[in-house]
Amino acid sequence: MSRVLAVTNQKGGVGKTTTVVNVAASLNELGKRVLLVDLDPQGNATTGSGIDKSALASSVYHVLLEQTSIQEARVRSPSGGYDVLPANRELAGAEVELVDGEYREYRLKNAIDAIVNDYDVVLIDCPPALNLLTINGLSAAWRVLIPMQCEYYALEGLSDLVQTIRRVRGHLNTGLEIEGLLRTMLDPRSALAQQVSAQLERHFGGKVYRTAIPRNIRLAEAPSHGLPALRYDPASKGAQAYLQLAREILERFDSGTIDL
Repeated sequence: MSRVLAVTNQKGGVGKTTTVVNVAASLNELGKRVLLVDLDPQGNATTGSGIDKSALASSVYHVLLEQTSIQEARVRSPSGGYDVLPANRELAGAEVELVDGEYREYRLKNAIDAIVNDYDVVLIDCPPALNLLTINGLSAAWRVLIPMQCEYYALEGLSDLVQTIRRVRGHLNTGLEIEGLLRTMLDPRSALAQQVSAQLERHFGGKVYRTAIPRNIRLAEAPSHGLPALRYDPASKGAQAYLQLAREILERFDSGTIDL
């Protein structure tokens, strides 16, 4: 059964794109057919997958405007082995062009529905903002993965994001669930990180992934080479953590829902 997973956080700098790229590569390593949808106009998931975003013939922008299909726009990541629906700065104009569009919140969902059986997992990299692109990602997704740092402001942002997911579930996507909360850039020596981590576990219980992603220089270096960490330095702590996370994601796909 195919799964569509949106990776999102309205707060930037939490390792969202790093998570998408490395989970995609790790799932591919585990034998799964994966499509990464880059829904961020910065196109970082595209370049982090080893794809030149300046040389794209078509992209997610053209798919949202219904000018092409995902089958025609997708490209294979040479470094990760998964497929990518790429993005570049053209995508920034999509919101304006979609404002008066019919079914504007469901453009991505409709496109993914046509190819969803080609993949075991579809990962959507949402932009760090609540806009029409993010709404398209959440409307298309079955579940949501939320990366977050264990710091005070992250808890405030998480509350806002949960409210957003609740609204989307109430009006656009009744099946939307939180799949899990992922602790990123974790420094186990930090008392604050331990405190916030404990709060997350108290409030969200089993929805917090057992796997946490440590601070790791290899994770920061890999995108500049257009490589997932698993290809850049497979023995690094960061690469191994994402591989373990991918295993946990596969284990938890059939888990229960969370009361938002």
